[in-house]
Amino acid sequence: MPENKIKIKHSGFWSNIFKVPAPKSEFREILSAMTPFADLNDTEIDSLLSIIHDRSYINGEYIFLQNDPGLGLYIIQKGEVVIERTTDKGQKVILANLYAGDVFGDLALIDGDNRSSSAKAVVDCKIGVIFRPDFDGFVEKYPDQGINILRGIVKIVTMRLRRIIQDYIILLEQKNNI
Repeated sequence: MPENKIKIKHSGFWSNIFKVPAPKSEFREILSAMTPFADLNDTEIDSLLSIIHDRSYINGEYIFLQNDPGLGLYIIQKGEVVIERTTDKGQKVILANLYAGDVFGDLALIDGDNRSSSAKAVVDCKIGVIFRPDFDGFVEKYPDQGINILRGIVKIVTMRLRRIIQDYIILLEQKNNI
């Protein structure tokens, strides 16, 4: 049995629940620059901002763990997050380092399946979360914009998949000396 046990740090459950929300103007700028949200008008952005939950995480704290339920999409306002996956043999593999303006957990809005990897704060972070039930309500209120947001998320997922395919081909070529 591998000795790679996950050490969990917490910033405090209650601190996130009772935290004074960050100014939404900061998120307005971040959202406006992101592909999934770039085409929203001010009213739609305001509606979206109303469903974003502010969270803070300390350096080393897990935001979610591999196999946790996929509950929502995370938007980094400040800080750095590492996405890692633990193999069946217990080895941790770093999949990505993400920074302010990046999103992760996007598959949860699409399929709601369990997390395929873990997300951990590398430094203290401020993160906005859009939980799936809140997003579903947004889509009911603004179906065209909801579809456009989902299309933007699919573009991000597609881009990541294309990179994975390229990396796989490179590894295959190296392995087989092609």
